[in-house]
Amino acid sequence: MEVDVFIPCFIDQVYPQVGMNMIKILQKLDVTVHYNPNQTCCGQMAFNSGYWDEARSLGEKFMKDFSAGRIVVGPSASCIGMVKNYYPLIFHNTSKHNELKQLRSNMYEISDFLVNKLNVTRLGAVFNHKVTVHDACAAKREYGLTHEVRTLLSHVKGLEIVEMKESDECCGFGGTFSVKHEAVSTAMAEQKIENAMATGAEYIVSTESSCLMHQEAYIKKHKLPIKTIHIVDILASGWDL
Repeated sequence: MEVDVFIPCFIDQVYPQVGMNMIKILQKLDVTVHYNPNQTCCGQMAFNSGYWDEARSLGEKFMKDFSAGRIVVGPSASCIGMVKNYYPLIFHNTSKHNELKQLRSNMYEISDFLVNKLNVTRLGAVFNHKVTVHDACAAKREYGLTHEVRTLLSHVKGLEIVEMKESDECCGFGGTFSVKHEAVSTAMAEQKIENAMATGAEYIVSTESSCLMHQEAYIKKHKLPIKTIHIVDILASGWDL
């Protein structure tokens, strides 16, 4: 199987190891990976801020960058959800309709791709830590992830999952929401971290680096004894043991 990898802009700039580990996982499964270095942003931030013309311009570039007709896999349900759910709005009744239809049907978030497309749940990962899962809003409500994350984590050697209260409540990031409504966003992050710490977990794990970035900022500012980690980084760990 051949795939194109989509590396969202904030992963490229802030958490590049997530992108590299996703490629490592795909290659371990004998998937041929193609990476287009011209790819940039899907336009989600512009769209959510009301700048639809700018989002449309980025969307046109995105479709051009992923025009090979291959499956597209990315480590962010939020960004892929943007293409699947909101590109049809900004490209409604345009010449891009058929091109977009094909792209949307070919896009997968990495945990969905592993579990539901490749039927892979065991990667031989080892992670000797207690973790709790943050079910990101976009992953659950925009993309539709359900059991995939916990299914994959349940097969990681040494890992223990402890469920936090209100795991699917928003952490307060919401893209530009955290900028426009800083006080509310911070309060939501505080509640999320308190719920996570109450479990005794060492790590908060999620499919969304943007959520983890927001939570990590709160954790570091208050010097709290918990860390954040993307599920991809867990699935790619311990292979050399």
